Amino acid sequence: MMKWMKFEFLLIIFSLSVISLESCAQSEKKEKPEQTTTAEKASTKTKKNLSAEFKTYWYSGNAEITSYKLDQARYGEMRGGNAVLIYVTEPFLADKQVKADGSNPTNIPVLKLNSVKNYITGIYPYSLMTSSFYPVQDDTHAVKLSFSAQEWCGHIYAQLNNREQFELVSHSYFESEADQEFSLEKTILENELWNKIRINPENLPVGSYDIIPSLEYIRQTHKTLKAYPATLSLEAKNDTLQTYTLTYPELERTLKIDFTKAFPHTIEGWSETYISGYGNKAKSLTTTAIKNKTIITPYWQQNKNSDLFLRDSLGL
Repeated sequence: MMKWMKFEFLLIIFSLSVISLESCAQSEKKEKPEQTTTAEKASTKTKKNLSAEFKTYWYSGNAEITSYKLDQARYGEMRGGNAVLIYVTEPFLADKQVKADGSNPTNIPVLKLNSVKNYITGIYPYSLMTSSFYPVQDDTHAVKLSFSAQEWCGHIYAQLNNREQFELVSHSYFESEADQEFSLEKTILENELWNKIRINPENLPVGSYDIIPSLEYIRQTHKTLKAYPATLSLEAKNDTLQTYTLTYPELERTLKIDFTKAFPHTIEGWSETYISGYGNKAKSLTTTAIKNKTIITPYWQQNKNSDLFLRDSLGL
């Protein structure tokens, strides 16, 4: 009898221990935050239906290339040059944040904009390029931005990756900027607005917001890379064009983008007014770009000498 009672007692103790362990495990599981990767988030989003018009234009296997006559403010003077906007859709790997080499269920379809500028200051040339990768679903911020500038003084490079926060790296030959890595809270990116115009201008933000200015403006003027208060407005310019205006009071800067009301909402030109130059040469000047020509073509296949005539087609 005593043996049986001891056995029952031990059995009860064992049962209570198991229950206690299970409860701790469940509690620990509940307290541990759920970890979700960028790819998982991308794959669980509800996808919007893209119009047949959009698919026909942007998924034709071509890119849209538009050249512009550029008058660029630099060092307190105006410089002649050219600009090119290259828009193309492509698959984007969510986790690695690069163009996907192949089909993947977690790929993000993006509308990519490569914006290129070339102009000369005195004896030496400038070459600038900004890339922005924006989801065609138009339901989040750009997944990635990058900017580079090459001129005879040296290189400048900046990159923003959209993860839990905006993660930024910046490299410059200037001592005061040098090599930086930091994060910013998510907010509207000026660079992504050029993509939003092409997808659906009705979704453009209007009103007062904190906005991260273009990487080109920030790096070329040596401003702190952060969000600045801005006012955004959208108005009809005439029967066929609309103008999207961004005004940054603190930066004394205004950007105006002219685009067609009708699809595919082509960028017809832009102007950017800000303080150019340093010291007693600093003055408010306005950079302008006026559309020259547009071609629709798979440019990545056209790298032979026999394809040089296409540059003439763009007036370059």
